[in-house]
Amino acid sequence: MNESTPLPPPVPTFTHAPKPEDDPSDREAIRHATDLVEAVLRQPRRVMHQLGSGGAPGLLLPMLGVIVAFVAVYGLIVGSFSGSMQWWAAPVKIAGGTIATAIICLPSLYIFSCLSGSPARLGAVAGALGGALVLATLLLIGFAPVAWLFSQSTTSVPVIGFLHIAFWIVSSGFGIRFLYTMFHHFGLQSKAGLNVWIIIFLLVSLQMTAALRPLVGPGEGTPLLPEEKMFFAAHWLESVNAPERR
Repeated sequence: MNESTPLPPPVPTFTHAPKPEDDPSDREAIRHATDLVEAVLRQPRRVMHQLGSGGAPGLLLPMLGVIVAFVAVYGLIVGSFSGSMQWWAAPVKIAGGTIATAIICLPSLYIFSCLSGSPARLGAVAGALGGALVLATLLLIGFAPVAWLFSQSTTSVPVIGFLHIAFWIVSSGFGIRFLYTMFHHFGLQSKAGLNVWIIIFLLVSLQMTAALRPLVGPGEGTPLLPEEKMFFAAHWLESVNAPERR
């Protein structure tokens, strides 16, 4: 009985890995366009931190350049369907329409973010929208080879138009998810206003397809911009019922 009772082994201690929000790489400044694309794809917290710490002005210009470059490249694929003047008209129209859509929708996004309890300033909101468009247009570049294949293997304007719209909607969906992530980081208290804004953004984007027509189809012999006002659904219906022309 004099033998001492063996003590239980000591409880091992574990060193917890740092949480994602504590990753020092998230605080590295985004210095150029390549950094921006990489951050949007792999390190969205890096974008969040720079926007939230007053670095939005340094991001807006690279975002603008990346968005214009990506949509212009995709516009070449759109223009390749008909060729001729659409080689330059489609990239210019799509790039201009994308930037115009962002400018038109930015004020309502900022107002809805304020009403939803977000303390983010206008520059940060613009940066969040820019990041969402960077991701969306990058996905369009990923879809570009598929779009080119169909552009060269079909003569149907409705089919190729539907394909481009489908790619834009899918890309916008991922961009919208990125936007939700940004506003969650900004302390958004309610998603109701942002949900309403998304509907507005999609409607404006779709109306641009009618406001800048023709994007798909023959360019020669038609005005660069339409002279007649038309709702996008009516424009699509007219395109479906029109005779096949490439």
